Amino acid sequence: MGESNRIEHAMRDFHRELAAKRLDRLRELIRQSRVVGVEEASRRLRVSAATVRRDLDQLENLGEVQRVHGGAVGIDSLLQEPLFDDKTALAAKQKHRIARAALKFIKANHTVYLDGGSTVLELARMIRDRTSLTVVTNSLRAALELAAPGPRLILIGGELRRLSQTMVGPLTRQLLDQLNVDVAFMGTIGLSLEAGLTTTDPAEAYTKELVMAKAREVVLLADSTKLGRVSFAQAGRLDCVRTLITDSRADQQLVAELHKKGIETIQV
Repeated sequence: MGESNRIEHAMRDFHRELAAKRLDRLRELIRQSRVVGVEEASRRLRVSAATVRRDLDQLENLGEVQRVHGGAVGIDSLLQEPLFDDKTALAAKQKHRIARAALKFIKANHTVYLDGGSTVLELARMIRDRTSLTVVTNSLRAALELAAPGPRLILIGGELRRLSQTMVGPLTRQLLDQLNVDVAFMGTIGLSLEAGLTTTDPAEAYTKELVMAKAREVVLLADSTKLGRVSFAQAGRLDCVRTLITDSRADQQLVAELHKKGIETIQV
């Protein structure tokens, strides 16, 4: 083998070793943070954003991460969704306080949208006697709470998602396109700076995005266990959210970053 070939092989081995070490460092970042953004990884690894994107694509091909908008999340970190009745028992006191704080965003003669989350269901129970309201919802549980004389109730159609007891998917557009909502109260499975709002089901994510695009104001109700976490399907961008209501255990660094993005955070 000539000298030039030996040098070429040595350089090739060097770059392979360098790439392997960089992938290991990227894996460690994802293990530590659960979700990593391209810009952050580029800064911490001191490589270009294009290199980070290629490395994340490689890890996705290996089944180690799932790519999300602006970065990636470790497969082991993806949030799964519990049964609805189990969700209502999780962080019950925090959810009640969050729902109570949400009441101040509801005015007489408002049209409000109630999403299908368990925290939003708490809010539905608190407005059962508000006859001046119009409530639009895709939640069967919320509709049952409001079925007695009270707010004017509009239940949107669609495909029933049994796990969340909600109507979801493209058929929901037929009604939502005809409505204007003063304020939408949304739940989420995960919320992160990199991925925005995320949930477990693409059809449910589709309906959430439709609602957030139609509402004049979006108020997100999410206890602190949802913050900094990522689930499977993107369900809305952060710039659609005006207010987050969460509990006092929320990560303060994340709260500060949300504030920079123009999102008011109320902690109860």
